[in-house]
This record gives sequence, structure tokens and C-alpha cells, in this order.
Amino acid sequence: MKLIHYFLPGRGAVWGLAERERVYEITTSESARGAFLSTLLQWPDPVAMLKQTWPAISRGESVSLSGLANAPQTSDHAYLLPPIDHQEVWAAGVTYERSKEARMEESRAASFYDRVYDADRPELFLKATPSRVTGSNGTVRIRRDAQWNVPEPELALLVTPQLRIVGYTIGNDVSSRDIEGENPLYLPQAKVYRDCCALGPVVLLEEEWREHREFEITLTVRRGEETAFTGSISTARMKRQFMQLVDYLGRDNLFPDGAFLLTGTGVVPDDAFTLAAGDVVEMAVPEIGTLRSTVVQGR
Repeated sequence: MKLIHYFLPGRGAVWGLAERERVYEITTSESARGAFLSTLLQWPDPVAMLKQTWPAISRGESVSLSGLANAPQTSDHAYLLPPIDHQEVWAAGVTYERSKEARMEESRAASFYDRVYDADRPELFLKATPSRVTGSNGTVRIRRDAQWNVPEPELALLVTPQLRIVGYTIGNDVSSRDIEGENPLYLPQAKVYRDCCALGPVVLLEEEWREHREFEITLTVRRGEETAFTGSISTARMKRQFMQLVDYLGRDNLFPDGAFLLTGTGVVPDDAFTLAAGDVVEMAVPEIGTLRSTVVQGR
């Protein structure tokens, strides 16, 4: 079962549930006062609550999931929105060996990242507020003061205020590697800015508790008619398990609306690669779908 946030002409922003290829409306954002997901995550078992309401929901009108997934963001037809309302987006770094190697290669303080990879405590940082998040078929931005920019395909966890994992989506942790490598203290500028993060296309709901899951993540960057880069990784190769990251995220912290946690990337293009305006970035997880973004240049 998948949770979906989308736009419908004449109705505005809508939340829905999908099984297979049909999406059924739960509520409009206006009816939910813009806080449907925040309210849902307050329930002791949000997924069980949605499953209980499914028989009634599935008798309503529906739209095509594939139609939403492939629709551009224009107001004359239905299209996907980022599956977020008031949640913060946090991120974990250096959770794959390839990420550690890339950080060490780019940085003047390489030993820091070797120590982070092997430490008990993971690297965690605030990635985006909701206003900085875009959805599938939207745009992501590269900074005007950076010369070396990369997409970072990551499995994103949706967690409740009680730090329970209730779903999974795909996140694009766009990063400026030259700013990040110049000084570790520049990490927020390399990571947090306008349109710096994309989430979607949907949230795959977790119907059975588990400490970790294996997902295959594939990144493809298209430049015109050419494939500029492609690569893939499995979350089975992570240094840390999902629940370890969530545990550290919740230490002496509160998330009254729940949160998204990006779990790090293991797909890093070689040093000669940088994103360019007009590139189309596709991040695919078979169980979730494809998060597609067009790159725009900051001005």
C-alpha cells in the first residue's frame, strides 16, 4: 500500500492511497487544514489505521498511478506533489564505504570522514524544511557559487513522533561537493538551500516492523539524448541499520510532526562529473517507483 500526495484540478492538493495502479482520495489538504500527514503520524499505528479505512476509501473515485507518476507539474491535469506537510528532513552521512571514500577524496580534512564511518555515532544533519523540498517531476537546484554538484540517491525513512518507521520513499540529497570539501564546517551551505531536496514519488507504507530492509537504488542522469551517468547500490551494503540511525536522530530531540530521514548514498559519480542545468535525474527503487527531477541553475 502506498501513500500519495498529488494535485487535482479544481480540488487542489489531495492525499490518497494506492494499491496496484489506482489511487483513491483520502482527503484534500484544505479539509485537513494542511496537516494530514502530521495528524496521521500522531496515531499509535498509522498504517493499521489506514488499512482499516481502506474498504471505504477504495469505493471512491480514483486516478491512475502511472498517469500521476509521468505527469508534468502543470495546473490543467493531475500531478504528484512531495509527500510532506510539516515534517523536517534530516540526513545521515558516510553510511556507505563509497561515500566515505568520496568525502575523503574531496576534502582537505580527509581523516574526519574515515573516523565518522567507523565511529559508533553516525553523522546526522538537518537537510531541508518543507519549503525547500520538491516532488517528482519537479526541479532541483544547483548553487550559483558552486562548480561541482552531484545528486545523491538515498532511501528516505518516514518516522513518527515516537520514532517508529512507518514508510519509505526516495530522496535526492543534492550536494555541492566543492563547498563541502573545502571545509567540513561548510556542510550546511553545501547541503541546505532552495530546492536542495526532492522526495517521492510515493511513500511505501511499512506493514511489518523490521530493523532494516534491503532496497536496490538506481541513479540515472540524462543529458539531452545521452546518459551522463548511471549507477546503483543496495541498502544491504550500508554500514549502519535504519533503526540505529533513527535511534541517534531521536536522542534529546523532538519531532512533533514526524520526520523524514535520508539514510546516505552509496552511488557517487566520479570526480569529473558535475550536474548541469537541464539534466534529468532519475532515482528508482522498484518497490517505490521513480523520483524524477530536472536540474536548474541558481541565480
